[in-house]
Amino acid sequence: MWELGRIVFLGTIAGVLGTAAGGLLLTLIGKPKDTLLCFLLAFSAGIMLAIIFQDLVLEALDLGGLTATLVGISLGVVALFLTTTYIGADRLPASGLIKAGLFLGIGIALHNLPEGLAIGAGYLSSQKLGFSLALALCLHNIPEGMAMAAPLLAGGCSPTSTVLLTILAGTPMGIGSLIGATIGTLSPQGLGGTLAFAAGAMLFLVFHELLPQAQQESFQVASTFGSILGILIGLTFLVIL
Repeated sequence: MWELGRIVFLGTIAGVLGTAAGGLLLTLIGKPKDTLLCFLLAFSAGIMLAIIFQDLVLEALDLGGLTATLVGISLGVVALFLTTTYIGADRLPASGLIKAGLFLGIGIALHNLPEGLAIGAGYLSSQKLGFSLALALCLHNIPEGMAMAAPLLAGGCSPTSTVLLTILAGTPMGIGSLIGATIGTLSPQGLGGTLAFAAGAMLFLVFHELLPQAQQESFQVASTFGSILGILIGLTFLVIL
């Protein structure tokens, strides 16, 4: 029981510290306005696109193959489409930007769950492997916390609430660690499909929420450079971490 508690604690801390650190970095800027707003929204989209195509999709293909990946992405897109359709701006007590940040947090939480599985299963194999995975995934979550925080702050969410929400997005990693330590791990196809589902959910949010919000006519140059810089920063994080 004590060992299981350590695994869950390790996974939770890895998820929470990473996303919270990213959220905290963005809150230091304060609520962005005008050109900076478009830049940050596009920057967030660029980070998420780098993570989707350089991390989630590649890992899903490696684990589950093409069919599981395509099915997972499609289900993720449909699930988030239905969610945003039935929880529209008129039903959610928040601005469109905050809604985009909240749904982006859902996507991040969805893909933190299978990453937690890896920590739990890795720890069962060896403590060193479990700790190494936790550290890598903690650092890996920093740009995701930044991506989530940008639309929340832009929509008027307070810095404290923004950081708390990014913390919440990281907690499913602890749940995944518990599952991974209890049942070992999912099948490669199941894990790949889960990662692809998260990728699909994020893709929908990037193209349906973040980029349309960023592409205001007066600030298209800012959003263009923001998205490109976001991709570059995202790729850099993925390579060095």
